[in-house]
Amino acid sequence: MKIIPTAIAEVLIIEPRVFGDVRGFFFESFNQNDFEKATGLRVNFVQDNHSRSAGGVLRGLHYQIEQSQGKLVRVVRGAVFDVAVDLRKSSATFGKWVGAELTEENKRQMWVPPGFAHGFLTLGESADFLYKTTDYYAPQFERCIAWDDPTLAVAWPLSGASPLVSAKDQAGLLLADAAQFEG
Repeated sequence: MKIIPTAIAEVLIIEPRVFGDVRGFFFESFNQNDFEKATGLRVNFVQDNHSRSAGGVLRGLHYQIEQSQGKLVRVVRGAVFDVAVDLRKSSATFGKWVGAELTEENKRQMWVPPGFAHGFLTLGESADFLYKTTDYYAPQFERCIAWDDPTLAVAWPLSGASPLVSAKDQAGLLLADAAQFEG
């Protein structure tokens, strides 16, 4: 596994070793020992999620203010532009974001630590998105920051059209008005 650093040190791009030939391919999408050795992080995943999104769908920017979740995310079909936003007030990168294209071809994964908001934009016709979480989904603690917050200025790769956004995500708050992490 290859670790690719991002502009925010805690957010990592993980590129697995892929073994392929004319029959297809094989790779370990997650190995606890290898992950810990490569990242120095000890994680305990408790939930796996799978979402399918049509082309042009934008989900996010989501987080849980309590029971904060670390997420290891990847795409198994299609492509997305994946984004993590630092919501830790005491961090030197508070309010900053990083993004990466995750595709079925590049098989890259992104580690989104607790204390970050997360979202993605589906590129192409559709995408199947898988993610492991370090804590359980707790709807009472779920929060959303507006995907188009001008303070964040996320450079979503929109092709002129407005993204398809859920009513919940349309009601996302600006970073200045949203709950943030103290530590």
